[in-house]
Amino acid sequence: MSRDALLDTAARLRRTMPEDFGDGVVISIFDDAAHIARSSVSSGERPTRPAFDQVLDRALTHRVWGFVVMGTLFFAVFWFTIAGAAVPSDLLYQLLVEGGHGWLRGGFEAAGSPWWVTGLLVDGVYLGVAWVVAVMLPPMAIFFPLFTLLEDFGYLPRVAFNLDRLFAGAGAHGKQSLTMMMGYGCNAAGVTATRIIDSPRERLIAVITNNFSVCNGRWPTLILMGTIFIGSLAPPALAGLLAAASVVLVAVLGIVTTLVVSWLLSRTVLRGETSVYSLELPPYRPPQVMRTIYTSMIDRTLKVLRRALVMAAPAGAVIWLLGNVEVGGASLAAYAVSGLEPIGWALGLNGIILLAYLVAIPANEIVIPTILMLTLTLGHTAAGGDAGVMVNLSDAQAGSVLVDVGGWTLLTAINLMLFCLLHNPCSTTMLTIWRETRSLKWTTVATLLPLGLACLVCGVVAVLWRAF
Repeated sequence: MSRDALLDTAARLRRTMPEDFGDGVVISIFDDAAHIARSSVSSGERPTRPAFDQVLDRALTHRVWGFVVMGTLFFAVFWFTIAGAAVPSDLLYQLLVEGGHGWLRGGFEAAGSPWWVTGLLVDGVYLGVAWVVAVMLPPMAIFFPLFTLLEDFGYLPRVAFNLDRLFAGAGAHGKQSLTMMMGYGCNAAGVTATRIIDSPRERLIAVITNNFSVCNGRWPTLILMGTIFIGSLAPPALAGLLAAASVVLVAVLGIVTTLVVSWLLSRTVLRGETSVYSLELPPYRPPQVMRTIYTSMIDRTLKVLRRALVMAAPAGAVIWLLGNVEVGGASLAAYAVSGLEPIGWALGLNGIILLAYLVAIPANEIVIPTILMLTLTLGHTAAGGDAGVMVNLSDAQAGSVLVDVGGWTLLTAINLMLFCLLHNPCSTTMLTIWRETRSLKWTTVATLLPLGLACLVCGVVAVLWRAF
């Protein structure tokens, strides 16, 4: 029998085996090895108590308690982030937006700068950068060190171990749980990490679904929405807890969505046999708190902030131009928002949010600053003011901007959180998907599938909300 015929016969026979046949073989091998070791090795020492890391693993990797611990730890991280970011965000807003903007604008006007130069550079570029710093820096400076401490301690591989069974049940490779963990830092990095999956079919499933991991750029949006709208539903003493719970719920929905979409893909266009692999858990390491804080600030917080600032400066200029270039007595932003408003209403959002996501395709980090600037620009213009002045409000808080000026409701916030979780990947991730797959077809699927799912979910939620 030729080699190809032998491989074809083996593949045909493999398809007749039960889905858990491979798992059973691996378990039998380890059982036999343990039996041989017990029968061949004797020790006169008294049995000792399990080591601390063994006791810890029994809890962290338990079928039930492992998920309870995971939810509790992530809830604590988000609660600390939300509770600790409020005061520094207010201080940065007063310093950069209220104080810095007025001082810088006055300086340009005193120097005789043309109005359009002052507007473009101060009301556009500077405010875009100031909004990013005030809104994003405090939560990132708290969230990333806490998340890095869990990572350095060795906990994230335990999360992947717990999720391995779920991914196997969804017809995906267990290593997809590791690539999903990478996606929580950056989806582009998560897509690149799928190289550890040998099966092309299972690697493609991991590439398409990695977008449902909430990346660095989307955490500030979720945290802000949870703080302003969800937290306000509870008494002040419990507001932070409820806000943190809402962010955790969205992250869990991302995991559920990943599993459901993986299951659908593995049983339709990407059918095949699930591979088996062994995951070796790394040892626990005592966290080096000061070193972790330093490295997370340099490698994550400042890196993400720098990327956001690079995107925010031109985005601020684009927003100012959209708000000040008029055609037929109305600004370009007004035309764009008016055209997108029916679609936004159907999705439980609004035209400003959709326009902001179009502007923010290069980077998710600038979604909230773009929304705030567009809301202030169009809201002030509608009130008869200069579109270039975007901060003359009685209450400078982001919640007041969205509610009082933008007319947001609880439905808007909830659907923005869902849209933020499910929408299309950023341009960097799209390019990474193309480089990894070299397929225009699968790059398009990985881009449009999440966007279509986001529109479907938001549309259904909007219909049910308005009906009941």
